Amino acid sequence: MASVTFDNVIKRFGDLEIIKKLNIRVEDKEFLVLVGPSGCGKTTALRLLAGLEEITEGEIRIGDRVVNDVAPKDRDIAMVFQSYALYPHLSVYDNMAFGLKLRKTPKDEIKRRVNEAAEILGITDLLDRKPRQLSGGQRQRVAVGRAIVREPKVFLFDEPLSNLDAKLRVQMRAEISKLHQRLQTTFIYVTHDQTEAMTMASRIAVITKGSLQQLDTPQNLYDHPNNIFVAGFIGSPAMNFFPAKLAVSGGKVVVDTGDFQVQVPEALAGPYKGMDGKNIVFGIRPENIHDPNFAPPNIHGEKVAAKVDVTELMGNETLLYLVSGKNTYVGRVDPRSNTRVGDTMQAVFDMDKFHIFDASTEEAIR
Repeated sequence: MASVTFDNVIKRFGDLEIIKKLNIRVEDKEFLVLVGPSGCGKTTALRLLAGLEEITEGEIRIGDRVVNDVAPKDRDIAMVFQSYALYPHLSVYDNMAFGLKLRKTPKDEIKRRVNEAAEILGITDLLDRKPRQLSGGQRQRVAVGRAIVREPKVFLFDEPLSNLDAKLRVQMRAEISKLHQRLQTTFIYVTHDQTEAMTMASRIAVITKGSLQQLDTPQNLYDHPNNIFVAGFIGSPAMNFFPAKLAVSGGKVVVDTGDFQVQVPEALAGPYKGMDGKNIVFGIRPENIHDPNFAPPNIHGEKVAAKVDVTELMGNETLLYLVSGKNTYVGRVDPRSNTRVGDTMQAVFDMDKFHIFDASTEEAIR
């Protein structure tokens, strides 16, 4: 088992800088997820760790060993690709055993490892089949099994669930999480799906345009985002943002969007009392905007006049797309709400759970 360290890692293709001074330490046995939009550099970071791309500057260490110039086969890592990359002419058993045969592992040892991995993944009865005879989920298990048999120090997963349907993705998320608990090995997982990141990770590294924005636990990313990008990327539906100004008078702090005003509770107003007139971005998550008939008790609720533009009935919840002046936003409300398109309502903002960002730097003000 081993930790992984990215130390001021830079990757350029020509004049284009894809990775910008990336600094991450992945602890031994940790499940770290690299998440961000397509093209942000997360897969490139994984390929640098695997040795499939050369580092321009900086160091990557696996344990205490610098691996910048170590061949991929000697890094003691195993990678699961988005495309599965199975050999179509080989059986499941031979696909899983292929890497071990290249290393001239004894046949008895190969058989033991393949059978153990197949049992862990529930594919023992598939060992004689060819990949074309397997479903997408079964192929994914074979690809994971091929990585397991190598018994590496670090597992790398590059968007392994993106080719699966929604139901199977949920099932495989749970399977991979259980696999991590069973193997007690370092996992590094790349995805653009923040739901995968939130449900699987010990910690999440949020990346955009090659830069690390925040590295933290899923709950801390959700509750305390460092900036507007992280706040908008983590959570579904995304956080609502409103350009606004702070108005401070008589010790009270008010957020003024121009179309509506909401007061910051006294207990949370301290950091903002010296910011009268400051341009900000006010953020609040859809789940903290309520139908007034079903608002939770004992919250600091501020009412905002709104017109209902669209409703989405989800069964366990209802999403309301609301309009207040020039501002459009989403509320996730109780499914018992009977609000319909065209209705006006007094949406209740839970001001115990708001976010304020500097309008110029987009950094959180806490």
